[in-house]
Amino acid sequence: METIGKIKSISRDIGTSRIILSFEIEEVPAEELQRLSEAGKLTIKAAKYRKHRSLDANAYFWALCGRIAEALGSDKWTVYIELLSRYGQYTHVVCRPEVVGKVKQEWRATEELGPVTVNGQQGIQLRCYIGSSNYDTREMSVLIDGTVSEAKELGIETLPPEEVERLKHEWNQVNPDG
Repeated sequence: METIGKIKSISRDIGTSRIILSFEIEEVPAEELQRLSEAGKLTIKAAKYRKHRSLDANAYFWALCGRIAEALGSDKWTVYIELLSRYGQYTHVVCRPEVVGKVKQEWRATEELGPVTVNGQQGIQLRCYIGSSNYDTREMSVLIDGTVSEAKELGIETLPPEEVERLKHEWNQVNPDG
């Protein structure tokens, strides 16, 4: 179950010294609460609330990926990765050679930059691209603008600039933290 709420109280059990959190949450179906109460131990995750970005802006981005892929005789995923490498967010990671494969599985896309030595240890440096689903408003806006520019260069019809701005504005309303 995932829902929106806030911490109502925090206390400590005097006997066990364990923390007791009390949450106030939005309405949840009674059968869901019953199922959770009978589950015993639970995995609990609390994170800062963040509204999801506009699906219209995301849908437009993916539609352009599809059109660019058609124009290039490619596929959406390849175009997506290429656009991430040009306009997206990434970080550099250095890892032991034997775990390169596992590290690559954790990221949307990676690029091996080659061997490096850190503190006398051999490693492989990777550029790891963060998937657009984790972007804030500014980051996704850069990705969309770059994608629109590339589509235009290929002669692909795009939305008028004011419509793209409307999508980004709506998205900013949905995700004001970004």
